[in-house]
Amino acid sequence: MKIATYNVNGINGRLAVLLRWLELAEPDVVCLQELKAPNESFPEAAIRDLGYDAIWHGQKSWNGVAILSRVGEIQETRRGLPGRADDDQSRYIEAAVNGVLIAGLYLPNGNPRPGPKFDYKLRWFDRLHDHLAGLFDLDAPVVVAGDFNVMPTDLDVYAPERWRDDALFAAEVRQAYAELVAQGWTDALRHLHPGEQIYTFWKYWRQSFERDAGLRIDHILLNRPAATRLVAADVDRRPRGWEKTSDHAPVWVELADKGKRRGKT
Repeated sequence: MKIATYNVNGINGRLAVLLRWLELAEPDVVCLQELKAPNESFPEAAIRDLGYDAIWHGQKSWNGVAILSRVGEIQETRRGLPGRADDDQSRYIEAAVNGVLIAGLYLPNGNPRPGPKFDYKLRWFDRLHDHLAGLFDLDAPVVVAGDFNVMPTDLDVYAPERWRDDALFAAEVRQAYAELVAQGWTDALRHLHPGEQIYTFWKYWRQSFERDAGLRIDHILLNRPAATRLVAADVDRRPRGWEKTSDHAPVWVELADKGKRRGKT
């Protein structure tokens, strides 16, 4: 089962890129972020034409998350994090798909720092920490995938000294991510690529992608039942090199079929 996460940076403006990638990569389940579209503008028909069912939690102009599946019915279990009834930002969606619980998220950017946006980011991280603590010990595989807007370590940013004061690299944010992983989650990409500079995001200017001046801010976390089935994880850099594309690249993991344990990769 191939599960991916992709911040599309505007689903309708970059629909051709998304559809091209879906046909090329053939992921089974995809978590999308930054739809930048209200619910009624989600391109359901074009996605279904490729064989994918979809659920989405849209928002006009900003945010928005979705889950796509071509391997079974999407049984939605939650939209929006618990803990704050007045939070109207569309950043979290969760569903059971083919025996796997999928949580798709778009964590706040938090800039400028300090300020209310950074405070909101930390509070959102706290709510995520509390919610995922209740999912980790499920007997079923749980996959948490999305744009976390955090570089966990110096290895995850091309020039750490330039990012110390940024909300994506602030000590408080890195600590929040570390505490989340410390619940027992496996950071799939880092687990299979220890010590490797591997990025998921490159700014549009100054030939950042061509110079590989990137950041690793898109992550996939696995609970123990999912981690035992992990066979591969990587970044699909191909779409980032296409015209009119997102500044992110898709990240994907492959889980072995149920009952098959992980072998050497």
